[in-house]
Amino acid sequence: MTEPSKMPDPKLLEILVCPITKQSLRFDRARNELVSEHAGLAYPIRDGIPIMLVDEARKLDEKSKSPKG
Repeated sequence: MTEPSKMPDPKLLEILVCPITKQSLRFDRARNELVSEHAGLAYPIRDGIPIMLVDEARKLDEKSKSPKG
C-alpha cells in the first residue's frame, strides 16, 4: 500500500529532536519513522521529509518500544 520513501538527510536526523521531550530520536528504517522512546511516539517520514507534528505521530505500543536498562 505505501511505497518506501526516500531516506532523510543523515545530518538532518542528527539535529532533529522530539517536539515534546526535546530528546533525540531513533530512525526506524523498517517503518520509515523517527521514534521518540520517551514520548512513546513515532513520527512518519514522507518523501524523505520528517513530519514532526504530534497530530501526525503514531503512538507506540509496548511491544514496539525498545527495552530499557
